[in-house]
Amino acid sequence: MMEAMTIAAPLRSPCPPGACICGRDPLLEMPGADLRILLLTRQEEKRLLERLENLQSLADLERLQQRMFEQLGIRMAIAPGFNEVRTMRGIAIEIDELPGMCRKTRQAIPAAIRRGLEKNPEIAFELLNAHDLLRDA
Repeated sequence: MMEAMTIAAPLRSPCPPGACICGRDPLLEMPGADLRILLLTRQEEKRLLERLENLQSLADLERLQQRMFEQLGIRMAIAPGFNEVRTMRGIAIEIDELPGMCRKTRQAIPAAIRRGLEKNPEIAFELLNAHDLLRDA
């Protein structure tokens, strides 16, 4: 009889002790835990950040948000901030708490999105318009 082979996907290597509070090890020990975020290796994170920096449209950003949730469990909300939006920093990008997500990754994703919006300001205008901020009266 032949046994079914399972190929384990590479998991993200642990952060240096004391450098991060991601909770990777407790997540690995928890039975039935959602380990999708640990599939985001450093190499895959670089690819994701590059993809976020090279956004083509608002629809492209929304597709990436959906795929990040499906594949990694990352929930993210992107909307105009409460104050005036004069720069890309005025756009609020919030990532839900996710055990196992590195602190640096949590900071790098919004920064990459902002760089992508700066490269293509028309995407930011589409986002503002989708929230009725640029609609003609």
